[in-house]
Amino acid sequence: MLNNWFVMPTCLPLVIRRCHSCASERFRPNGKFRVNANHKLLDAWLLALCAACGATTKLTVFERSHVRSVRPQLLDRMHANDPLLAAELLQDAAVRHRNHVALDWRGAWRLDTGGTDHLDREVIDVAVRFGARIPVSPAALIAEGCGLSRGEAERLIAAGKIVSAARLSGKLSGDFTFTLKR
Repeated sequence: MLNNWFVMPTCLPLVIRRCHSCASERFRPNGKFRVNANHKLLDAWLLALCAACGATTKLTVFERSHVRSVRPQLLDRMHANDPLLAAELLQDAAVRHRNHVALDWRGAWRLDTGGTDHLDREVIDVAVRFGARIPVSPAALIAEGCGLSRGEAERLIAAGKIVSAARLSGKLSGDFTFTLKR
């Protein structure tokens, strides 16, 4: 029987960028946008607050875009400070690259295993599904989902007791399956 596990975001991830006020490296996006019009040109930013001092930074969404080139629905969502749009834009590699930032997902996701009835079986087949592109160590997911220590999960991977078509070292952010043989 295939078990489905879901990795779901619980909040927006922290943005890794150096603060010009206090030299902290973590900003908390608050889901608010700023849109500025200069004649027929638009600029838009996603705002984030320094986790240490509260200074504001702007993550550029677009600059000097002609008003007709911007979808009206996108502008409406920005004016409404849509938190789902903020999450989508933080996931966009082009936005992160343009702003020279990375994301810190620690503490911003949870694992839903659907219960603990699978823990007593000899063989467990699991499909892990991601609700967002959250880079997580497969060993950490397996440890949390199966009630193991991370070291024990890594030993089972090394011993071939946990097998997967996906690479189980490093971090994954896309769906994968694995089998645990006790």
